[in-house]
Amino acid sequence: MDIAEDIRALQLDSSEDNDVIKVEESKVQEVDNTVTMQEDIEASHNADLVQVDSTEMQEVPVHEVNEAVNDKVEPTSRKRHLNVVFIGHVDAGKSTIGGQILFLSGQVDDRTIQKYEKEAKDKARDSWYMAYIMDTNEEERVKGKTVEVGRAHFETETTRFTILDAPGHKSYVPNMISGASQADIGVLVISARKGEFETGYERGGQTREHVMLAKTLGVAKLLVVVNKMDEPTVNWSKERYDEIVSKMTPFLKSSNYNVKKDVQFLPISGLLGTNIKVRVDKSVCPWWSGSSLFEAMDGIEVPARDPQGPFRMPIIDKFKDMGTVVMGKIEWGSLHEGDSVIIMPNKAIVKVSAIYIDEEKVRYAGPGENLRVRLSGIEEEDILSGFVLSSISNPIPAVNEFFAQLHIHEFVGHALFSAGYRAILHVHAVVEECEIIELLKEIDPRTKKTIKKKPSFVKSGALVSCRIQVNNLICVEKFSDLPQLGRFTLRTEGRTVAVGKVMDLPSDA
Repeated sequence: MDIAEDIRALQLDSSEDNDVIKVEESKVQEVDNTVTMQEDIEASHNADLVQVDSTEMQEVPVHEVNEAVNDKVEPTSRKRHLNVVFIGHVDAGKSTIGGQILFLSGQVDDRTIQKYEKEAKDKARDSWYMAYIMDTNEEERVKGKTVEVGRAHFETETTRFTILDAPGHKSYVPNMISGASQADIGVLVISARKGEFETGYERGGQTREHVMLAKTLGVAKLLVVVNKMDEPTVNWSKERYDEIVSKMTPFLKSSNYNVKKDVQFLPISGLLGTNIKVRVDKSVCPWWSGSSLFEAMDGIEVPARDPQGPFRMPIIDKFKDMGTVVMGKIEWGSLHEGDSVIIMPNKAIVKVSAIYIDEEKVRYAGPGENLRVRLSGIEEEDILSGFVLSSISNPIPAVNEFFAQLHIHEFVGHALFSAGYRAILHVHAVVEECEIIELLKEIDPRTKKTIKKKPSFVKSGALVSCRIQVNNLICVEKFSDLPQLGRFTLRTEGRTVAVGKVMDLPSDA
């Protein structure tokens, strides 16, 4: 069964992926006006307003804080913020493009670049020096392969971006999933070099799996950059570019991407920086009249998220720094310095001592922002990746089982899929072993009607409703309530075996 058919059956189409809480225009304007007014608050005022009686442990709701301080909450920035994940087959040039973006946007100076050039030359890897900006550990530099999800920041005239440089090698797909689950938009990097595009695109290549996972994980907007156009085997050939576009377009359509609305193709050279910040010169590429990568990224529109919704921030990492610090992205709601929140699933009530966006200390952060949050009232060792910071009045559900709609991709060592099947579940920052407890019904992928109730087994390619159990409590939302925390993948033995969404939770959740 082709991956294309697998994804089509799951029907995570553009309209459903954009099933994010939509805010009426009047409400957005109201929030904007409030934020515009809310400047120059004294820290003491903020602290006084959000003090919580430790005996009652009651949260001060965000809307009450806003009303109380009226015009006294600091906006984080006039620019919007987007998380962009770079995905694609190994050696397509993702890290090099990320490094070039940081250099062209002024985040890295010439002296640093010269140091990396010398280091790469000493390793007999002259063309890797730009990748060293993103690939910071020695293993990555020696192997020339990204292992961890690199993270960096840059700004254009209208947008602040967080780059998530996902590994392309199939051995590190779980790390790629972690990066893509935090992203608002994706940049799919394809090598135009003769043979390299074909290797990534064929079965077993990561181009296909990365597209599938990106769509499943909610990356609704995709920029497809055809890289290495300066290669001698390509030499900015329009024929080669058109060949790649013509092969990728039907595959992206079959993966439920709306190519006209949600996908944009463009040619670049990551190594030389051509068509990244400024448009490629006609003397280099006379046939290209489209935008540069920066222009394309600036032009992407994503759905608004509700800053007034119940607070949700999955924790992706934690460390000690003058207290306990957690890292994550706000998926819903807002956070103020001084707020009391609850960490789920261990139900620890903590206070927000400080909030950092990039390296800047702020007093307020809204949905979509990547944060470092210093907490008081908990030790670092009592927090795990996948725990969720949540509003006390409306905490995220913590469950050890849930009902799901699952589309089976391929099996490893199994001809049939039945109750008792075990795999590794990936949902937001959670990685947990799970077991299929019960198959409830098999569904026709086209009509969505029930084919059979309580089947004993289903085959590859099936769409099935089932009950899934995990060993430990995990935090998830119903896909219909918050898609970002209701999408998941099942993997085993290095392969993605199924993709799915949380349909319902136990009544006591």
